[in-house]
Amino acid sequence: HGRGMTLTNGNALAGRLAKSAFDLNIPLWLSSPVRELIPDDGRVCGAIVERQGRLMRVNAKRGVILACGGFPHDVQRRKAMFPHAGDGSLHYSPGPEGNTGDGLRMAEAAGARVEDNVPNAAAWVPVSLTKRKDGSTGVMPHFIDRAKPGVIAVIRDGARFANEANSYHDFVQEMMKAAKPNEEIAAYLICDHRSLRKYGLGCVPPFPMPLRRHLRDGYLLRGDTLAALAERAGIDAAALQASVAKFNASAASGADAEFGKGSRAYNRFQGDALHGPNPCVAPIEHAPFYAIKMVIGDLGTYAGIRTDANARALDADGKAIPGLYAVGNDMASIMGGNYPGAGITLGPALTFGYIAGKHVAGGGGI
Repeated sequence: HGRGMTLTNGNALAGRLAKSAFDLNIPLWLSSPVRELIPDDGRVCGAIVERQGRLMRVNAKRGVILACGGFPHDVQRRKAMFPHAGDGSLHYSPGPEGNTGDGLRMAEAAGARVEDNVPNAAAWVPVSLTKRKDGSTGVMPHFIDRAKPGVIAVIRDGARFANEANSYHDFVQEMMKAAKPNEEIAAYLICDHRSLRKYGLGCVPPFPMPLRRHLRDGYLLRGDTLAALAERAGIDAAALQASVAKFNASAASGADAEFGKGSRAYNRFQGDALHGPNPCVAPIEHAPFYAIKMVIGDLGTYAGIRTDANARALDADGKAIPGLYAVGNDMASIMGGNYPGAGITLGPALTFGYIAGKHVAGGGGI
């Protein structure tokens, strides 16, 4: 069809917001990046926009609202704020590649302060990397597959390290804790043939879709035995066999004695409701066996521009900068760098977008 046909979730949200804009005849300029804000005696009064190959001055009598998507693809800020990212390149975000921190940089140039004193600068998610047909790299977030029966995760030494069915943010934090010094932070999802063909894994769809492409490009690794799979993945073979044996010993009765996979309502919701007694646990025993490598990514950044209750950007002294607002992932997360639930950036984005709009229009905000 040329585009996704899903009419719920994010598509429904974006569609409703777009319709509101269309109904009010608000112009939407595509491929029109903002290059800088225009200051005037301490106030932000507009922006310089590049449109159709030329720079344009856009005046803003009431103010400018920044909503540029945070900084998931800003290599320098990732280097400074993401402890696992090394020089900034060791991080992979499925977010739009145009979200390069422009809003934060422009706000800083206008005197705003970026709040970076948070326990986590982003909402973490494990991701796997796959080659697209055009040669580019696709970033696949692992939301639900970790919770399915017959799936565990290990690090390179072959040991499990977490409840795989916990939230992606919590799971990545455990990945970081389990990593050995000076080693790449990575984990491997391990499953058997029965689980893979029933549920799929990462980019690999369930039966009856073929596996050939994913095996050929190395995204999906396969071994007739666990030892053979470990050799292909660079995992300690003896330790992997021991981890699977330990998991299987209690999985036969629907339990995970080591990490309690499936013991929480959140876990069970992501599992297979038709599989019992534990919707998240089944032995890994049907050859061949499979693995997919996961590294660290994000679903949105938390560090951002400090604001007041009306979404006005604050300077280093905590004073509002006239004419400058920040919302969405450009605004420092009100969750303080924590992740209490799925979509936790969306509610605040809608709320403070509404508040900022009211305030800039003269409605008083809150």
